[in-house]
Amino acid sequence: MSDPLIDLFADVLEVDATSLNDESSPDNVEQWDSLAAMHLVAAIEEKFSTQLSTKEIMKMSSIGLARAALKDKGIDV
Repeated sequence: MSDPLIDLFADVLEVDATSLNDESSPDNVEQWDSLAAMHLVAAIEEKFSTQLSTKEIMKMSSIGLARAALKDKGIDV
C-alpha cells in the first residue's frame, strides 16, 4: 500500500520511497538539506491543502514528526 507522505518526500528528495520511513530525517537522508526542507514544506502545504506555522515546520524534523503535525491539523496520513 502506498503512503502519500512517504511518496511526497521521495519525490521532493529524489530518492526511492522504499529507502524512507517515519524515522527518516536530515540526519540520515543526505538529500534532505535546508533547501530541500523548504521544498518539502511547500509540497506538503500544496498536497494536503493546509498552511503550516513556523512552529509546526520547526517540529517536523523527521517524516514521522511531519505526519504527527499533519494529524494534529486533522489530516490523516
